[in-house]
Amino acid sequence: MAILNKNSNVSEFILLGLSSSQELQLLFFAIFILVYVAIIVGNLLVIISVIFDNHLHSPMYFFLANLSFFDLCFSSAATPKVIADFLRKRKTITLWGCTVQMYFMHFFGGGEMSLLIAMAIDRYVAICKPLHYQTIMNHRMLIGFLVLSWAVGFIHTTSQMVFTVGLPFCGPNVVDSIFCDLPLVIKLACTDTYNLELLVIADSGLLSLVCFILLAISYIIMFVTLGQRSSSASSKAVSTLSAHITVVILLFGPAILIYVFPFNSYSVDKFLSVFYTIITPFLNPIIYTLRNQEMKGAIKRLCSRNIISCLDT
Repeated sequence: MAILNKNSNVSEFILLGLSSSQELQLLFFAIFILVYVAIIVGNLLVIISVIFDNHLHSPMYFFLANLSFFDLCFSSAATPKVIADFLRKRKTITLWGCTVQMYFMHFFGGGEMSLLIAMAIDRYVAICKPLHYQTIMNHRMLIGFLVLSWAVGFIHTTSQMVFTVGLPFCGPNVVDSIFCDLPLVIKLACTDTYNLELLVIADSGLLSLVCFILLAISYIIMFVTLGQRSSSASSKAVSTLSAHITVVILLFGPAILIYVFPFNSYSVDKFLSVFYTIITPFLNPIIYTLRNQEMKGAIKRLCSRNIISCLDT
């Protein structure tokens, strides 16, 4: 990353959080810490299951494990600081810390979007070209998709942050959010940021929208293909696709809303920030686990071998 602007008079930002009420902040602290622990446990459970269970050594679960890794990293970029701030009366974050937080949130967010496209391609090949599945989705292809996801995340965040780190901040330093939200931070710069705001909207909002439309089209094609087959042959595929589609909606829905309407309603921004930071990473492993018999079986086998300690379900 580039060096932060030395002409900035602001050395830290003040985060307003969700509420100024001490009672509500204690309630939010309890809720957030429970959800974050669940995020860590749930996503690590998926990752460990895929690594240690031979039944899950397939392209679909390879991508699923990496999705859980992205979810875990994305949430960890901001949630620990948010939890700690609930116990502080004055919530501050340094200019450098704010920059790092925004960088990694956009890095893992952009990478996750790309990974969902790779997962859709995997399902498309499995459903529409089943006889060629093993040939197309080989080891080299899987590694290529993974590297591409990391590359897209890097390009996505760097293309925005390379301009943001040079902004001068010499006046207001209050961010009405629970973490450093890029559009809100840009607004605090004491210079004309109109072009940069357009860049953020184009880079994040339109990219999310285009990816979402492409994913929607691909899943519609898959459902049409499945509709032409017998119900017994397609029931398992429909269950898997419905889980994928639910995750796509959870990820892209908030992203599109945040960047299409970035500077209008701060209350909406706060709600979407919470949803996007902890709710989506919390729900993803639950969605894939509850709707996938193979994943359930892998978790049970993992527990029976005492690789991890868990309650007997």
